[in-house]
Amino acid sequence: MKKLSFFLFLFFSFFSCSKDENETIPYVYVNFSIQPNSTLYQKLNTVGGWEYLTGGYNGIVVYRQSQDEFVAFDRACPYDYKNSCRIVVESSFTTTIDSCCGSRFLLNDGSPFKGPASVSLKKYKTYYDGSSLHISN
Repeated sequence: MKKLSFFLFLFFSFFSCSKDENETIPYVYVNFSIQPNSTLYQKLNTVGGWEYLTGGYNGIVVYRQSQDEFVAFDRACPYDYKNSCRIVVESSFTTTIDSCCGSRFLLNDGSPFKGPASVSLKKYKTYYDGSSLHISN
């Protein structure tokens, strides 16, 4: 009877429908710069502004926290990064949503505030020198 219970446990463990958030978004090399005050990135010209950029695993969203501070996150949802959805900025401009699973994240730090995701968005390093914003991993 113990063997049967063990095999049933293994069977359901392998064929469960739940997502494994221990899987991480695959590493994709990121190392580029933009000029956030240029006309190419008008949404980033003001504090609270954001832009979508190409790069990373599923695209990048950059958010301007203050005059000299920026954050950048991958647009792949950590709950199910393999789905075809991308994180999009909501109309409040301070939150993002994955329309596939419904997870919501704060744009200022990438933390989840509505599940099913329980881990933060993948964050990239940012460095602003006063004219260029450098984004890398």
